[in-house]
Amino acid sequence: MKTVAFQGERGAYSESAVYQFFGADTEVKPCKDFREVFESVKQQDVQAGVVPVENSIEGSVNQNYDLFFNYDLKVCGEVIVKVEHCLIANPGTNIDAVKTVYSHPQALAQCRSFLEKSKWELIPTYDTAGSVKLIKEKKLTDAAAIASEKAAELYGMQILAKDIADNKENYTRFFVLSKE
Repeated sequence: MKTVAFQGERGAYSESAVYQFFGADTEVKPCKDFREVFESVKQQDVQAGVVPVENSIEGSVNQNYDLFFNYDLKVCGEVIVKVEHCLIANPGTNIDAVKTVYSHPQALAQCRSFLEKSKWELIPTYDTAGSVKLIKEKKLTDAAAIASEKAAELYGMQILAKDIADNKENYTRFFVLSKE
C-alpha cells in the first residue's frame, strides 16, 4: 500500500486530491505544513506527496514553487480538484447563533460575498479541515468553519450552507511529488 503525504488535517482538499489520484485505499500522512510534505518525500517516509500549486481564483501557491528550489523532487503527476466550500458547525448550532467563522485565508477570500452578508468575525487558520476540527474539539456552538462537505462528514458536523464560494468555477491544481 502506498503512503502519500499532504498538508492539512484529514478532510482537507489536499486529501481529496490524494484519493482522486491514487485511489480510495491509499494510506495518507497529514502534515502540518508544505515543507513537511516535501521533507517526508525527500526522506522517503512516504512514497509520494501531493501539494497545491495554483487555484483558479486565488492564483499560484508560491511557497510550493519556492520549495522546489530547495528539494530535488520530481513532479510525477497532477490532479485538479473542484473546490466546493460549505459553512460547517457543530450539530445543533443554528446559523443565527454564529458569531465567528474560521478557515484558511484563501477559503475566506473565496467566500467573501457570502461572508459579507453577516457581521461575523473572520479568523484565518492554517487549513480548511483544521478549522472544522478546531470548532469540534473546542465545542464552539457560536462558531462555524468553511471547508469541504467531506470534512463535515469526517468530523460528524452539520452543514449550515453549501456551495458558498463567490465563483462556482473554483478549482485547485495539485502536483504529485516523488523522488523518481
